[in-house]
Amino acid sequence: MRTGLTLALLLAAVVGLQAVRERQPPLRLPSGETGNILYVRSPELLKRAALSYDSLLADLYWIRTVQHYGRTKLSADPLKQYDLLYPLLDLTTSLDPHFTIAYHFGAIFLAEDFPAGADRPDLAIALLEKGLRAQPDRWQFAQDIGFVHYWWRQDYAQAAAWFQKASEMPNAANWLAGVAAVTLAEGGNRQSSRRLWQEIANAEEAEWLRVQARFRLRQLDALDQIAALEQLVARYRQQTGQLPQTWIDLVRLRFLAGIPVDPDRHVYQLLQDGTVTLAPESTLNPLPGVTRPPGAPR
Repeated sequence: MRTGLTLALLLAAVVGLQAVRERQPPLRLPSGETGNILYVRSPELLKRAALSYDSLLADLYWIRTVQHYGRTKLSADPLKQYDLLYPLLDLTTSLDPHFTIAYHFGAIFLAEDFPAGADRPDLAIALLEKGLRAQPDRWQFAQDIGFVHYWWRQDYAQAAAWFQKASEMPNAANWLAGVAAVTLAEGGNRQSSRRLWQEIANAEEAEWLRVQARFRLRQLDALDQIAALEQLVARYRQQTGQLPQTWIDLVRLRFLAGIPVDPDRHVYQLLQDGTVTLAPESTLNPLPGVTRPPGAPR
């Protein structure tokens, strides 16, 4: 017993050492290396060493995952690296294959567009498929895979197939079959996207997923507003022969009643070429489909 406890404490110390290491500025290394180090990478080795402390270590590695994701997301480094994200998630879910939240949130962390996430929908799908192997009756994982294909990969045939698969699993939400049909017929337009997320916001039992759905609906609102604003800019140009320099130009001609703000109350940016974007500080960044900065890692 003493040996097992000592080993568990040593493993916890390794996790703590990793935490200290990650708080240091990343090293600048050649050939695209980041200097991020994960001292234990083998799930099999860690699981054998953990003895009966699998769940404890899974909790510790999940905390490390969230900290790594949060610190990287908030970093001002334009070339921020999420390279430890999947290895940490792999360790967490290998130690505890029923760590449901790690699969759900981890998939979002991985799939989210850079710089808000790792921009790796392929790894998000791999993580969720791992969850399905561990919990083959959990229809929510199949649904999540469908959403990754839909939202981040724009692969609507695969999305529809996974929604259909989820609908056929035990105790699945009764709206999934309809969503599969709509996705196959209309996938890619904002109206169908809004329908999908509205179903989640109204029906999903998990509060974290309802919050995610409401966020996605605000992003869709922003996309609709940007499209409408760019139409107004085009009308202004047609009427005056030039592009507006600021929103005040459109207000003066009564194209707008006031300065336009996004659903989270940040002022939209009007660029010199007439396109409209979110403000850099907007909490809705990055909008789906927006190109990531040049040189940003995948």
